[in-house]
Amino acid sequence: MTTLYKTKATASAGRNGQVITDDKMLDLALSYPKEMGGTGEATNPEQLFAAGYSACFSNAILHVAREMKIKLTQAPVSAEVGIGPNETGGFALTVALAVTLELEEEQAQQLVKTAHQVCPYSNAVKGNIDVKLSVNGNVL
Repeated sequence: MTTLYKTKATASAGRNGQVITDDKMLDLALSYPKEMGGTGEATNPEQLFAAGYSACFSNAILHVAREMKIKLTQAPVSAEVGIGPNETGGFALTVALAVTLELEEEQAQQLVKTAHQVCPYSNAVKGNIDVKLSVNGNVL
């Protein structure tokens, strides 16, 4: 693979520390969410993952739409990320991507299915994270 871009982020003290990118464009305090016994006073890794995945998946939809000559200027995607214990004593994530598209339903569903094959986040988690997709409220 030819790398088009790379970046680096450094976390100082896990979920109760700071995370900063090498270019300092992202510099955030971290804390455990209240649901996991923390203060909930700062962001957490699951929120950052949800933000990254939703932005990347939205862009994958727009990319596929351009390739398919479908006129589309927005592709709202909400990513809901969950964390919980797995059967081996570690932790696992779940993801639900909810897409809203102003397209005919069959076309919208095909676009999202194709974007799921193109998106680097989807490809990175394939086989590792349970990802549920929905388009305009309809589960795929």
